Amino acid sequence: MSSAVISPVDSSPRRHPRFLLANFGIVPRLLIVCGVLALLLFGAMVYAASTGPTTIPAGDVADALLQYAGWDRGVDVTSATYRIVTVVRLPGLMVAALVGGALACAGATMQGLFRNPLADPGIIGVSAGASLGVVLAITQFATLGDSWLLTSGPLGNALWRIPAAAFVGALITAMAVYALSLQRGRTNLAALLLAGVALNSVMGAITSLLLLRSADFNSMRAVLSWLVGSLEGRGWDYFHVAKWPILISTLLILLYSRDLNLMVIGEENAQALGVNVPRTRLILLALSSLMTASAVSIAGAIGFVGLIVPHMLRLVIGPDHRVLLPVSMIGGAAFLVLADALARSIIAPELLPVGIVTALVGGPFFIFLLWRNRRTIAVF
Repeated sequence: MSSAVISPVDSSPRRHPRFLLANFGIVPRLLIVCGVLALLLFGAMVYAASTGPTTIPAGDVADALLQYAGWDRGVDVTSATYRIVTVVRLPGLMVAALVGGALACAGATMQGLFRNPLADPGIIGVSAGASLGVVLAITQFATLGDSWLLTSGPLGNALWRIPAAAFVGALITAMAVYALSLQRGRTNLAALLLAGVALNSVMGAITSLLLLRSADFNSMRAVLSWLVGSLEGRGWDYFHVAKWPILISTLLILLYSRDLNLMVIGEENAQALGVNVPRTRLILLALSSLMTASAVSIAGAIGFVGLIVPHMLRLVIGPDHRVLLPVSMIGGAAFLVLADALARSIIAPELLPVGIVTALVGGPFFIFLLWRNRRTIAVF
């Protein structure tokens, strides 16, 4: 019988990388990068709101958005342009920004928690677990058959069951992946990836089985449309459902940013410096799973946002999570808004699911990360 042994991470000395803003303090880095990304987010929203069946000049879109935000730009609020921008297109853009920010922040948290740049809610199976929870809720419970439409209002009882089912599935999967990746109390990179691949396959197979056994055509169509990761038709109801779990989870994760920094340099050192490592692991894993589940429950399984954005920003600002986490939130929002705009314009007037765009960008990026970290992964 053949056996597989996963080698430990290469312990050869490495030079500490120099970051683009390494000579700046925490506050200057935070202000500079957040300011640049906020402008990028606004530009992405202007571009996204200007595209569609009715093309609107970017200047008019910017004026309408600023007028809506309370900055008087002399725009007629009864005009067709203003209503198209603020009533028709802005809600979907806000949902895209919220989902992108949640996935990026969750990805940054998991990369720090597992201490490797390849961790991502989609790659390690957390998104698949959340997806399975949603599919169970949609296909197996008659009372939830139409809850995916979110027609009951933000406080409707059925409305919150979909995010709850997604959270349970995400948390169970995250715990399973984490337990399978532990090697003598440490997270093993190869085991993490293998466990994520295995659980992704298992969750996908169960999801397919549920769809094949479903006799409700409307539920099946809802699930298929949702699984590819799409923001089509998402409005303010979707935004209000997910905003509080995501924002509260983000604030709580920020409170643990110092502990997360200490855990990155070594769990033994973190324990010696007063960090309750097991409790912090559980809390951060639960909060990142809640963020992922909230995003997945309203937008579907949009992959690679949590992989690309934190990694690219880490190259600029460094690994300090006191800066990386809030910056990832804004960067993820800008990334997904821009990706959604591209998805709606590539094959216009047809709509391309945004999950396809993020996969086309994220797949090659993930391969690049695997190639770059190939020396730390060895299976014999």
